[in-house]
Amino acid sequence: MSKYVVGMGEALWDCLPSGRKLGGAPANFAYHVSQFGIQGCIVSSVGSDLLGREIMDIFTEKHLPWELPVSEYPTGTVQVTLDVNGIPQYEIKEDVAWDNIPYTPALDQLAKKTVAVCWGSLAQRSQKSRETINRFIDAMPQSVDVLKVFDINLRQGFYTKEIIENSFRKCNILKINDEELVAISRLFGPDVDSKLQDLKGIDFQAKCKALLSEYNLKLLILTCGVNGSYVFTPDGEVSFQSTPKVEVADTVGAGDSFTATFVASLLLGKSVKESHERAVKVSAFVCTQNGAMPVIPEEYK
Repeated sequence: MSKYVVGMGEALWDCLPSGRKLGGAPANFAYHVSQFGIQGCIVSSVGSDLLGREIMDIFTEKHLPWELPVSEYPTGTVQVTLDVNGIPQYEIKEDVAWDNIPYTPALDQLAKKTVAVCWGSLAQRSQKSRETINRFIDAMPQSVDVLKVFDINLRQGFYTKEIIENSFRKCNILKINDEELVAISRLFGPDVDSKLQDLKGIDFQAKCKALLSEYNLKLLILTCGVNGSYVFTPDGEVSFQSTPKVEVADTVGAGDSFTATFVASLLLGKSVKESHERAVKVSAFVCTQNGAMPVIPEEYK
């Protein structure tokens, strides 16, 4: 295929209680997109170390294209612990390879062939990777059909108002959860806070629609954990899906599989509602598995 769907940002090792697993939201996204027959690609950076070589080997084995410039910094790792409900807590190492992703000629050429990209806030904590992400987005085709997905993924205070607002303006699909919506309302100050602080019923729906309008978005996805998820469109359509009750192994990567499945489904011509339904089913399945990159059963494809 000459067109790509790119996950851009951190590629790292999640050090889980059950062992070390390849992770990072962009890597998870690109991997799950590829399971739907769409050409995913991961853009990040790894160190010239054993962990970096192992990441390249795994992506090669999974037939997942990658742009992973080798850095003088070490390959990233995250220490993951799970609470009693299987919810992950993260200790994210700093000054690592994915904090230093260079913008290369190969990346510039990839950007011109990219029909959808997904990025978050975490990889923008460093200036170098932040500049590379922004240059990549700006180099993509300007067609209205190109999907630019900001899956905000707030982590450990590694974000600022300026970084978040810039990504709001560059994306056309925003994915955010209920806790992040509260955090963003506080970050953006009293005026925004007064608009977003009430997350009950029609009020929080109105606030999501306000974000759609303010940033001229195609779609806004709001996930609320066990309380379900919503997709809002500019024309007033609201899709709601309840969260399936499953036996949770861990929730690492479940949100990324949701985003990947939703984007893949849209690119394959599914409606917003159909894409939402499939995304919920896949993310629930991922919750029943250990690690972020299980093989998705054919029944979900």
